[in-house]
Amino acid sequence: MKEVRTRFAPSPTGFMHLGGVRTALYNYLYAKKMGGKFILRIEDTDQERFVEGATEVIYDTLKGCGMDWDEGPDVGGDYGPYVQSERKDMYLPYAQELVEKGAAYYCFCTPEELDERRAAAEAKGEVFKYDKHCMNLSKEEVQEKLNAGVPYVIRLNCPTEGESAYDDVVFGHISFPNSDLDDMVLIKADGMPTYNFANVIDDHLMGITHVMRGMEYLSSTPKYNLLYNAFGWDIPEYVHLTTVMRDAQHKLSKRDGDAYYSDFIDKGYLKEALINYLALVGWNPGDDREFFTMDELVEAFDIHRLNNSPGIFDVTKLTWMNAQYIAKMDFEDYLKMATPWFDQVLAGKNMDYRRLAELMQGRTEVFNRIPEMVSFLAEMPEYELSLYFHKKMKCDENVAKENLALVLPVIEGIQEWTEANLHDTVMAAIAESGKKNGAVLWPLRIAISGLANTPGGAFEIAYLLGREETLRRLHAAMDKLG
Repeated sequence: MKEVRTRFAPSPTGFMHLGGVRTALYNYLYAKKMGGKFILRIEDTDQERFVEGATEVIYDTLKGCGMDWDEGPDVGGDYGPYVQSERKDMYLPYAQELVEKGAAYYCFCTPEELDERRAAAEAKGEVFKYDKHCMNLSKEEVQEKLNAGVPYVIRLNCPTEGESAYDDVVFGHISFPNSDLDDMVLIKADGMPTYNFANVIDDHLMGITHVMRGMEYLSSTPKYNLLYNAFGWDIPEYVHLTTVMRDAQHKLSKRDGDAYYSDFIDKGYLKEALINYLALVGWNPGDDREFFTMDELVEAFDIHRLNNSPGIFDVTKLTWMNAQYIAKMDFEDYLKMATPWFDQVLAGKNMDYRRLAELMQGRTEVFNRIPEMVSFLAEMPEYELSLYFHKKMKCDENVAKENLALVLPVIEGIQEWTEANLHDTVMAAIAESGKKNGAVLWPLRIAISGLANTPGGAFEIAYLLGREETLRRLHAAMDKLG
């Protein structure tokens, strides 16, 4: 059996879109599942859209996700170079070969002439297609223009009758009327190949057996096949992937901050959770499993279980999954990741971050939510007296006032400010008073936090705040209660 060779071929135009990361992931998983090779190729033929530093973003993202490539620009391989701009000189001879075969032709139409024809077509309500104008030039006329240095492009000579068909792993048998095909440009006026042409040449020369890419290329594939057939090359297996959507109607959007992989990493999602979830957006393992390591994904992955309907990227579900990953993190790793988020609101407060992290780990869904959750430790929030009401605890403002008056002198008398000592001393006083625990501890927590929901209870909060701040807040609460 022929060795499976897949490739991820991104353009260095900015940050990595989630759809691109998923495409890379599926290519990686399939190659590893089949014992094959995963190739990284940088497609930078569109120099106008090139963004400085974007190639490094691609490297860092894939490596961070655990997708190491077997061949690529930085690791080499037998089929390099793996950057298209470094392969520039090899494309023109292939295009010229197609011209000799009648499968392509020189086009000398100027941009202005094309704009006029495009405007005329639009005025008639028609979709503009190149009209093969330069196909009518004789060999002598073509050579004369070439000798004179007239700028040109090389176009594919597409058939105009019949239909083109192919089979796709995800979408099955697909056919397009040839009348819809446009004579796409293969070599641009600057001598660089177009993405579509270089893509086919490179896939063949690099021995790519399975082309896994977005479904937006479904309609271009017949033109790719014309190239393969013209050269007499084997056509790879096609696996077109559905679009990653925000919901049934909307794509992920840069403006909404949900389009790029880095958007989620910057918010404090774990890359392991993000990759795990992304794998399930468009593929299912055939059972009820939801949690996978990368090795488990490789073992379970099957291209025949890819969906042919759009994959919905549900941030709520991702957040739930992320929380499960955070809860199972090694504590030291959690503390290390949480510390910069604690610092955003607690820097300089001499807070016991280790104890705070112990309280926060099981409550953290996404790291960027930590500052809001712990900000009450930095500054007492404003709150309504109605917060003291708790039906189950049999507490209201009057009960709160009475019970805080009971524990305030007890807490003032505590000199050894430890969580255990706070607990034991206050609980002994409550037992001696004959009051219900909840009726005392609920208003105590409200008085020093101003919140109904907090990481930890009254004793944990008091310990983190320290003696001076805890007493200051308790006295302020008594004043507020009148």
